[in-house]
Amino acid sequence: MSEIQPVILSGGAGTRLWPLSRTKYPKQFVKLSNGKTLFSETLERSAAIGTNDPIIISNEKYRFYIQESLIEEKQKGDIILEPIGRNTAPAIALAAFATLEKSDALMLVMPSDHRFLYPEDFYASVSKAVSAAEKGYLVTFGVNPTSPKTGYGYIRRGDVLSDDICKVSRFLEKPEKAKAEAMLKAGGHYWNSGIFFFKASVYLKELEKYAPTIYRGVASAWNKRFRDLSFIRLGESFSLCPSDSIDYAVLEHTDKAAVVPMDGGWNDMGSWEAFYEVSKKDSSDNVCVGSVMTENTGNCYLRSSGRLIAAVGVSNLAVVETKDAVLVADRSRSQDVKKNRRSAQAGKTDGV
Repeated sequence: MSEIQPVILSGGAGTRLWPLSRTKYPKQFVKLSNGKTLFSETLERSAAIGTNDPIIISNEKYRFYIQESLIEEKQKGDIILEPIGRNTAPAIALAAFATLEKSDALMLVMPSDHRFLYPEDFYASVSKAVSAAEKGYLVTFGVNPTSPKTGYGYIRRGDVLSDDICKVSRFLEKPEKAKAEAMLKAGGHYWNSGIFFFKASVYLKELEKYAPTIYRGVASAWNKRFRDLSFIRLGESFSLCPSDSIDYAVLEHTDKAAVVPMDGGWNDMGSWEAFYEVSKKDSSDNVCVGSVMTENTGNCYLRSSGRLIAAVGVSNLAVVETKDAVLVADRSRSQDVKKNRRSAQAGKTDGV
């Protein structure tokens, strides 16, 4: 049986889910309708598929949320605190150095803010990917697209390696709608899930080859690490490390990138539209959370944190109320919340 080291990335603020998700209280720690958080659900998947306790990469602001979640889930894990966010390539390198302290395990890298309606299907995809990862491929998981989403990056499938496992032909940026529609029509494309699977040593070797400055910066910071109670803190040199994603720094250059198809009802929970899609709806296809009243209203996402939301004669809206802000948006434009958050900051709404 292959040794699998779960790695959980939990440094993002989820700004597209303003006003509920804030820098100080991001979406992965917000309670869902089932009483769980996205972070705790990620811990559950980690325990189900991993053979080791998780390595969690986060920051100063979220360290106690993480610690509390581990206690609630009765789990243990290494919590590595970045002094400043430097995107996924350095974060995953930290986890790789930490993994190699024990063994050259297969690292399953998961963001902490995703959701699976059918996690068993995800586990099956991971099992299918083991052979490719053991052979030295950097595996990413591609979600079979169901619509021409413009909020996701895409992966173009290349040559077949075995079964459904293929080499990656190309990574594509978030497309315009026309291009997304063309890719769906052509076939051979997946949504990029941002979940990765590979040997720790292979990732570090490819990182050193294609992004040596990142490799050296992370290595220096890791070598100067120290333990602070339950947390691992890094040397100051980490702040000087370039910021880049694993896609740009490594995967777009290496010839070892492979893709395994994945389903499982995956959702990156990156917008209020995503929350609408996975939530239980009433007879008028409204999602109502908290104190909500509706009349002649349909296809809306209505979420109250305290005050009453009364919706009359409207449709296709996302309305989210918190103690200091109210969002009203067309559901189809919920991805644009991130674009306008600076305007909200000007209104002194607790550092969006």
